[in-house]
Amino acid sequence: MILVTGGTGFIGGHLLEKLRSLGEPVRCLARPKAAPRLLPAGVEAASGDLATGEGLAEALEGVDTAIHLAGVTKALRPADYYAGNAGATETLLRALGGRAIHLVHVSSLAAIGPSRDGAPVAEDAEPHPLTNYGRAKLEAERMVRAAAPEAVIVRPPVVYGPRDTDVFQMLRSISRGWALAIAGGERWFSAIYVADLVDGLIAAARSPQARGRTYFLAHPKPVSWSELAATAAGIMGRKARVIEVPVPLALAVGYGAEVWARITGVPGIVSREKVAEARCACWTCDTTRAARELAYAAPTPLTSGLALTLAWYKEAGWLKY
Repeated sequence: MILVTGGTGFIGGHLLEKLRSLGEPVRCLARPKAAPRLLPAGVEAASGDLATGEGLAEALEGVDTAIHLAGVTKALRPADYYAGNAGATETLLRALGGRAIHLVHVSSLAAIGPSRDGAPVAEDAEPHPLTNYGRAKLEAERMVRAAAPEAVIVRPPVVYGPRDTDVFQMLRSISRGWALAIAGGERWFSAIYVADLVDGLIAAARSPQARGRTYFLAHPKPVSWSELAATAAGIMGRKARVIEVPVPLALAVGYGAEVWARITGVPGIVSREKVAEARCACWTCDTTRAARELAYAAPTPLTSGLALTLAWYKEAGWLKY
């Protein structure tokens, strides 16, 4: 039995679907008071709370592998990143205790930070996270290594695909004929199509050689923000105008978004920390370890992945083009 935390999220939903298509017995951890959500057929729901630990012992009964995807990517306060990432991980590790359960912990490239010299960062690079999110993810990684040395840690970069709501914001603006870019030159980043990431997570969970190792899972070819905009515009038959935003204005917008989030109580994807991340010239990672040790390489290039993603948005009514 495989237990998935964060199964009701973007990546988790795709992971549950793939595991069931492979015939794997799967259980999804959900908050006790969360509104019911339709899970893929055959997925067992388990009530449990990663804040308090309530229900985790029961959720782990009969489980041999746990894939820990649950986390917080948007928050109103810095403390929320630590509670939702490091705190939740600590609670899960405590519940795992001495159980013979293999853990796959999903972290983020943000835990390591951007490339300082333009070369893709490797798994053993010295961490220098820029944001509270990245620092919380790094703290969670260190907890995992201390409590579960045989666990596999996976660090995805930008993840996109059907049902994503973050990269979608940029794609929606392109569908309307414009795209924002922070002034200061081209930016490069690693990315991965969600179906490829799911396959990589399963490969990492199944491989005996992966025990105790850390992997970046990404398409081996980095892309630029201008390439992303141009590719998406071409697929949608649009000609997107790129609007460069000076850094001081971007920071002001980020601050305004933070104030609005606190007023509404709804965290957004725009903040001063997100602007700081977006200013970096190179968020790229080295994928050779996964290729060598897992025989895994993400196969979906940006053009194909965006075409599949945009087709889903169009069919779902999220975009019109």
